[in-house]
Amino acid sequence: MASAIPTFTKVGKVIRLNRHGCTNRPFYHIVVQKTKDNQDGPVIEQVGSFDAMPNNSNEKLVALNFERIQYWLSQGAGLSDPVAQLLGLSGFLPNHPRTLIEAWRNRREPPRERKIEAIKGVAPPLDNPKL
Repeated sequence: MASAIPTFTKVGKVIRLNRHGCTNRPFYHIVVQKTKDNQDGPVIEQVGSFDAMPNNSNEKLVALNFERIQYWLSQGAGLSDPVAQLLGLSGFLPNHPRTLIEAWRNRREPPRERKIEAIKGVAPPLDNPKL
């Protein structure tokens, strides 16, 4: 007997970050993979890239193919949390709650001041009278 409730089959795909680059210089591809595959598994499609290291202008570069992301989301693909944060910051999706929590924590926590200890035998700089 068939039920009256329609059943949906899960696609089993997820849009996630795939790490590339060297040990101290990570670079990420935003890819569509099967949920059961690990990070080094086969990639269905690359839909963007993310450079996590700030450049000289203190910018982290992101390139996204919104048409393909929209297609995969319409096919039922899921999002990992870091990709959801990036899409929220780009304005494609609503802001991820973790982004708001991090912004709140950064706002409440004052920047730490480093104490400079005077080195014995060296004259203090002229522009800093406290030393």
